[in-house]
Amino acid sequence: MRKLALALALALLAPACAGEEEATTPAIADSPEPLALVEVASGLASPTQVVAGSEPGLLYLVEQEGKVRVLRGSALDPEPLLDITSDVTAGGEQGLLALALHPGFPDDPRFYVHYSNLDGDTRVAEYRAAEGGAERVRELLAVDQPYENHNGGQLAFGPDGLLYLGLGDGGAAFDPEGRSQDMGTRLGKLLRLDVDGTGTDWEIVANGLRNPWRFSFDRQTGDLWIGDVGQDRWEEVDFVAAGTEWPLNFGWDVYEGDEQVEDGELLGNGELVGPVAVYAHDLGCSITGGFVYRGADLPAVRGRYLYGDYCSGMIWSLRLEDGEAVDVRREEVSVPQLTSFGEDADGELYLVSQSGSVYRLAAG
Repeated sequence: MRKLALALALALLAPACAGEEEATTPAIADSPEPLALVEVASGLASPTQVVAGSEPGLLYLVEQEGKVRVLRGSALDPEPLLDITSDVTAGGEQGLLALALHPGFPDDPRFYVHYSNLDGDTRVAEYRAAEGGAERVRELLAVDQPYENHNGGQLAFGPDGLLYLGLGDGGAAFDPEGRSQDMGTRLGKLLRLDVDGTGTDWEIVANGLRNPWRFSFDRQTGDLWIGDVGQDRWEEVDFVAAGTEWPLNFGWDVYEGDEQVEDGELLGNGELVGPVAVYAHDLGCSITGGFVYRGADLPAVRGRYLYGDYCSGMIWSLRLEDGEAVDVRREEVSVPQLTSFGEDADGELYLVSQSGSVYRLAAG
């Protein structure tokens, strides 16, 4: 996960780049539209994600220690869908980090998890939901992690039916071994795989990511939105319009946000893509990417992309016009230790706090 626990404390103590002035976020207006949070679950063990399939009233809650809990309405099932705690290293930025349900779920009962194994390395595995739990089908990816931070985390199916995975640059600070621009490693990359095929050869579709903590596809347009965690200066929102030709390069570790922070060569064949929005560490320290709201209950934010910050708990939203972020505003709600957003079958949004609660975004 991102800057959590000790990793968070160390990140906050890290000095800014030598000789550079502290970055400051340009003024962001407060939203005139009232929103509220309705708690739908509490008492969870360091939840990292909330996921919904096509089943109404059913949410899957991911706990960092290695469990996937099932929330039916307002009640948690007594037994988890998945319990791999004996296989997971949990704590800091490691643990069970993401879940993705097959697009045909539950008729096709397969689902996919991304976790840190007992050696602290990245694993992606396929499971099949079964009576009384889940059965492991196969391992889809194994990547050694050189450090304990920047594991990335998100798994999500794209509109093309392929499974996408975002991996961080491998950790430490300033990507010391240059992995994000190194096309010989999967670290610092956006990957995809056809899970309905027999192979496990992940395709690299983008590089230059530092630690993509949550990305999503707009259910209406197919556009891709990424929240990429920054170093000392800028947290960024990246955007890729549906139909854009891969590969792409998001610029790290040469660029942080729009700003060049190191000398270096941009590698790979991808076009350089800059962020559509940034904020500095006067407002937070670790972005949590969200979703474009496509639900019916909140017309005030319909069509807007919502995202937030783990450290400050602030929530923002923006609109995109001609490929540029406009009307960036702070929403009046906040969530401490914001680890994830989630979207249900109706397009309503949920927010996850690592302190143990899951909330539904509601009208104020």
